[in-house]
Amino acid sequence: MLVLLPPSEGKAASGSGAPLEPGALSLPGLAEARATVLDELVELCAGDEEKAREVLGLSEGLRGEVAKNAALRTAGARPAGEIYTGVLYDALGLATLDAAARERAREWLLVFSGLWGAVRVDDRIPSYRCSMGVKLPGLGALGAYWRTPMASVLPEVAGDGLVLDLRSAAYAAAWKPKGEVAGRTATVRVLHAPTRKVVSHFNKATKGRIVRSLLGADAAPGTPGELVEALRDLGYVVEGEAPVKAGKAWQLDVLVDEIH
Repeated sequence: MLVLLPPSEGKAASGSGAPLEPGALSLPGLAEARATVLDELVELCAGDEEKAREVLGLSEGLRGEVAKNAALRTAGARPAGEIYTGVLYDALGLATLDAAARERAREWLLVFSGLWGAVRVDDRIPSYRCSMGVKLPGLGALGAYWRTPMASVLPEVAGDGLVLDLRSAAYAAAWKPKGEVAGRTATVRVLHAPTRKVVSHFNKATKGRIVRSLLGADAAPGTPGELVEALRDLGYVVEGEAPVKAGKAWQLDVLVDEIH
């Protein structure tokens, strides 16, 4: 089972650990593309600060993120699961999982990133600021840039099991499962049950809870249909059925009463 997650916009501080070791990151097939993005981002942020702020879409209050990016090669690194914060990751609560669930998290979870492409939660990275929607001067839109290296690496990472895609649209642009892989991929919408409207904040929290529930229950469904049954067994209200056309991802709707 492979679970695709978005990163968080805000991130924890890098800390004082050893700096990044690019060669130690998972998915070595992305190494060359990662090095290119890292070079472009560091060069941008080590130069004209105002230009860097504009390219990265940073407000005045986030000016310090430019200097942080400029120092990425020497900054301390921590496991990605500690760097990413925010609503989804708070609900997921990686630090409070038991040992068996943490091991499953290391095997199942893949976090997409504008800078790194995708990383495992135990990959050590520094804190950074670079969303998938950024257009770096020498590379263009990162969502488009990552498509080629992702297309050569991700199908093998997906293996022959279920792919649970919980990414936001910007990160989904970097890799879209196709063909046989798409047929065993499930995406999730979180809907307010009474109104059938898509929720925002609670969408992230619910997705984090879904992942935590699956990790904690040692539920490893092998197909989207089995995922529906597993989530229902875990107490979620889920609607979903096989797509009409082969090679299309399943769309599952998880219904919630709370929308805060």
